Amino acid sequence: MIVAAAAQCGNAHTICHNLPMCGRYRLSRRKQIVEEYFDTVSGEEDWSPRYNIAPTQPIPVICQNPKEAVRELSLMRWGLTPSWAKDASSAAKMINARSETASTKPAFRDALKSRRCLIPADAFYEWHRTGKSKQPYCFEVNGGELFAFAGLWDRWKDLTGSWVKTCSILTTTPNAVTSAIHDRMPVILDPDSYDLWLDPGMQNVAAVSDLLKPHDARLMRCYPISTRINHVANDDEECSAPVELAQIQNRLFS
Repeated sequence: MIVAAAAQCGNAHTICHNLPMCGRYRLSRRKQIVEEYFDTVSGEEDWSPRYNIAPTQPIPVICQNPKEAVRELSLMRWGLTPSWAKDASSAAKMINARSETASTKPAFRDALKSRRCLIPADAFYEWHRTGKSKQPYCFEVNGGELFAFAGLWDRWKDLTGSWVKTCSILTTTPNAVTSAIHDRMPVILDPDSYDLWLDPGMQNVAAVSDLLKPHDARLMRCYPISTRINHVANDDEECSAPVELAQIQNRLFS
């Protein structure tokens, strides 16, 4: 499905090269709906629909049980801390991993080989810089359907001796919809590739890396939203509600 907003976003003149990539996203579905959609089992952990998920927060993540072909859903902290790290100070910088270099980076290479995961979402946000201001945009797939980011995860033992599970979202080159706003985009996996991506027995890095491509732009749309999304404390439906920005759009997309 080709959405008009995709063409609109494709005519912007300034790309935000220096803004964080995929630093906020939305998962507005209840736990039961996510479980049914991704065919998962989960423990007692629960969450409420979220409209402004931010780094270092606990987020729903789907992994495959290493002993049987069962998808398990649990909460992990967004911002990967490698198992060998002395502390978690780098977590906020590890919310994303570049798909082109993940296989060679010490923090991500082992995870890419055997600790891959799905991170459910139904939208993500990016900012377009115009002078000194930044205008946020919401990106959706098929009008707001559930999808999954390609993720990596690891376990790290904190100072109390407790294991903390953390994760990161892989990024790739942008498609026609996202390229006007940012020079990167999160990897959105095709549902047909979920099993291969999650299989911990599949340790062929080249094979799984072939899945890390820009999502089909024809299935995506973007639209401007209010700056409410800039503040982590704001977490409601209004964060991703479309807004009219006639003057800004005339300047950017004319």
